[in-house]
Amino acid sequence: MPENKTGIDIFECRLCGECCKGFGGTYVTRQDIINISTFINFDPEKFIARYCDKSGSRNVLTRGKDGYCIFFDKIKQCTIHPVKPYMCKAWPYIQVILDHPENWNAMANSCPGMKKDVPDKDLQKIVAAEKQRLDNPSQDISSQN
Repeated sequence: MPENKTGIDIFECRLCGECCKGFGGTYVTRQDIINISTFINFDPEKFIARYCDKSGSRNVLTRGKDGYCIFFDKIKQCTIHPVKPYMCKAWPYIQVILDHPENWNAMANSCPGMKKDVPDKDLQKIVAAEKQRLDNPSQDISSQN
């Protein structure tokens, strides 16, 4: 779970799986595709054909009829957790929040781990710290769960 480096407590994962559905899909990078396909012993191109949909020009993980990510199991939770996509590792500090911090409260309505009504000054401080961390290759998000 990512922890922001500001000391301001605005997120605590509840392991509810709400982030595994909704919010426009889970974008996967080329490296995510390689990691996941290797983990499940699948050819990357076949993986894309079977497990990805398109959102514009980007690949997103397919969702089941229940709206959850195809790799989410309500009992076991994430079946690809050791190689989960970058976007999942970054949650809730995803690009749509970093680019538009005002989206925090809307997303907090669906994620019980996100504090609601975070003061703008706190959110801006956290967003600035997250952007700085992501720009610093020595603090790679892949080292976080």
